[in-house]
Formats: sequence, structure tokens, C-alpha cells
Amino acid sequence: MTKETKMFENQLVQRTWAETKSNDSWSIFKIMGEFVNGYDHFAQIGPCVSIFGSARTKPENRYYKMATETAYLLTQEGFGVITGGGPGIMEAGNKGASAGHGTSAGCNIKLEFEQDANKYIDEDKLVTFDLFFVRKIMFMKYSQGFIVFPGGFGTLDELFEALTLIQTKKIEKFPIILLDKEYWEQLFDWVKEVMLKREHNVSEADLDLYHIVDTPEEAVKIIKDFYDKYTLKPNF
Repeated sequence: MTKETKMFENQLVQRTWAETKSNDSWSIFKIMGEFVNGYDHFAQIGPCVSIFGSARTKPENRYYKMATETAYLLTQEGFGVITGGGPGIMEAGNKGASAGHGTSAGCNIKLEFEQDANKYIDEDKLVTFDLFFVRKIMFMKYSQGFIVFPGGFGTLDELFEALTLIQTKKIEKFPIILLDKEYWEQLFDWVKEVMLKREHNVSEADLDLYHIVDTPEEAVKIIKDFYDKYTLKPNF
């Protein structure tokens, strides 16, 4: 490598690094814009419960039907529903909320394969985000509970973020309910046997942060009983 080539490469690296720093700085405004848009849409949303689960779940699947029923029952107790805005369990949650004439909100996300918002979301309560972390903050900020149906990596991400934030007292405690014991119990048996008993990476009290149930009625009762005892207030 000649001296001139080396100098050119060094200049190129320095310029690229400077441009990267500049782009990073300007990205703050995009992030701020997403937060402002979300806050504007959801500021007066009222008490809501987030329903999570797989986007791949079909309408004929029993989990889809259970999510629809769960959302409907929530509206009869005065709660609205927030979902990720897409198909599958998200659509089922919004469908049930709409059928119960309750708030039906959606935090949609732009994806490479284009996730379209489902048709059951209230027109004024749909926000589409570019950034996953901003979208997740909207769930945490405006939800009074999480009901989690079977899903994949995204569902686990949302579930464990909520558990972590409550465990570390970064947000107030709210009910986290996993629906369908057959799907969830082996995962949380591992939490008990390996994370807790063998490695001591969580405490016994952390196991009280979630409930695993089998029916929509049980899930909604946990939400209702919790807020019969505690003052209902958002995580502002």
C-alpha cells in the first residue's frame, strides 16, 4: 500500500465516521417525532389492557377465538384494548374490543414485509411506528395490564420487557397474564428450576409477577380483581 493510498483511506474513514455521527444526531428528531405522535394519539385513551400474541394465528385457530372473547370481556369491565395493530391475535383483540363497543387501539409497525393494520382499530387510535422500542414504550405507558397469548420472538420480547421493568420498579406493577397453560408452563418451569433454583438469577418474589391461566374469564377476573384493590392509574 502506497503512502497516498493509506492517506486516502484514512480520510475516507474519518469522513464516514463524521457522517455517521451527524446522522445519529439527526435521528434524535425522528425518534422524538414518533414519541410525540404516539402521545398525541393516546393521551386521552383511558384505561386499556394490551393483548399480545402471534401475527400468524388464523381466525379459525382457538387462540384467535379466545383473544376475541377476552377483548370483548375486557370492554364489559370498562377497559379498552391496545394491540400491535396487525393480523392474528392482534386482529382478534381489536375485533373483540370493537364488538364490545370499547376502545380499540393499535400500535402498528412498519416491517420489510409490510404489516397492514387490521380493520377493527378505531380510526383515531391507530399509530404506525418505524421503531420497535418507541412502539413498546407506548404499550408500557398506556396499558393497565398485559394478556399474552401464544406467540413467537416478538411476543416473548414484549412479555419479558414488561416483567423486567416491573421487577426493577421502573414502572408500577400491573397484571401480566399468560393464556394457555399447555403453551406457557414448560417455559416457566424452566424459569423456576434453572433460573431460580439452580442459578439463583431471579428471586422467589419474581414468580409472583405473572399468572398462567386457561380461559378468558380467568384472565379478565385477574385484571378486575387487581383494580378493585388498587387505584387505577396509568404509568405516566
